[in-house]
Amino acid sequence: MNTGATPTTTSHRARSDSGAIRARPAGFWRDLISVAGRALRAIPREPEAFIPALIVPLFFFAVNVGALADVGQFVGVNDFEAFQLPVAIVFAVTGISRASALVTDIQSGYFDRLLVSPVNRYSLLLGLMVADLVLVMALCLPVLALGFILGIGFATGPLGVLAFLLLSGLWGLAFTGFPYAIALRTGNPGAVNSSFLLFFPFAFLTTTFLPQEALTGWLAAVADYNPVTYLLAGLRALISSGWSPSDLLPAIGAVVGVGVVSFALAFSALRARVSRA
Repeated sequence: MNTGATPTTTSHRARSDSGAIRARPAGFWRDLISVAGRALRAIPREPEAFIPALIVPLFFFAVNVGALADVGQFVGVNDFEAFQLPVAIVFAVTGISRASALVTDIQSGYFDRLLVSPVNRYSLLLGLMVADLVLVMALCLPVLALGFILGIGFATGPLGVLAFLLLSGLWGLAFTGFPYAIALRTGNPGAVNSSFLLFFPFAFLTTTFLPQEALTGWLAAVADYNPVTYLLAGLRALISSGWSPSDLLPAIGAVVGVGVVSFALAFSALRARVSRA
């Protein structure tokens, strides 16, 4: 008669100094994969989280191209469809995150239960961000497909298309830190849903409708400091002018700069919630 724990059971446990049996940490990468996998599996069950993110950019792309193409030619933009495609992509990927699901986990107590387990704390946030990166790059595909249907070609070829997708996805990932910071600080779904408002100054105080040289006055001054200005320039270069370091390097710098700020806020909020728990 076996009165002790089986080898299989004890292999998944670790003994503390006091002799109590506790769960053994699985490790950062396994925790990351588990959190990301759970988040990805939940996405098809929540179409309201991503369908508007697809409809809105397609709508704006169609309206802007149909209504402003003549204005674009007036200010020297000959291919207005190619000029507007990066704008639609940026609208598709910005503000897309699992922050609302994180708030649900916080309110239900599931997040606190995770914190008393040996799961790696950073994987709780990074796993969600991995799922976000997969989602935002997937959202780029229908917008790109519409661009190809309209005859938009890439001067940089297939490799440029991949670079376009990667740069767009990394921008979407960089911006996710803001809604996660709000979610972790407040645990309030209304506050998280309002976080997209942070993007509006980035979206419209830039070269959304006109090239930078056509902007004047205070708008031109603000656009010079707007990271989206440099992101759009880099994406447009991949379509129209080729591998231009003078456009691509500032675009990468803009993504990194926004990511450093947003991630610092998000992980600071995570540490604060962990300490409270």
